[in-house]
Amino acid sequence: MTYEEALSCLPDLLKRDLEQPLCVCNQVIKSDVIKAIAEGAQTLQQVQQRTYASDGTGCCKRQIQALIKAIHDDNNAHSPSSASSQM
Repeated sequence: MTYEEALSCLPDLLKRDLEQPLCVCNQVIKSDVIKAIAEGAQTLQQVQQRTYASDGTGCCKRQIQALIKAIHDDNNAHSPSSASSQM
């Protein structure tokens, strides 16, 4: 999935402040977290390994999980394999 495709999965609220730090402890910007998710990170731990986000106090964990859910749930809902498996 591309970064642009990932952005299209997000509600407007989650598209705000893309160039601001999502993780203030490690100064990881929101767009870097979205890119990691678009490139295949499907869990908080995978995002953490790729970006170091949530590696400090963890106050951004819920925001990261919301991004993962929005991107991967929307992507799965539109993939041909998930549509055929729902029949």
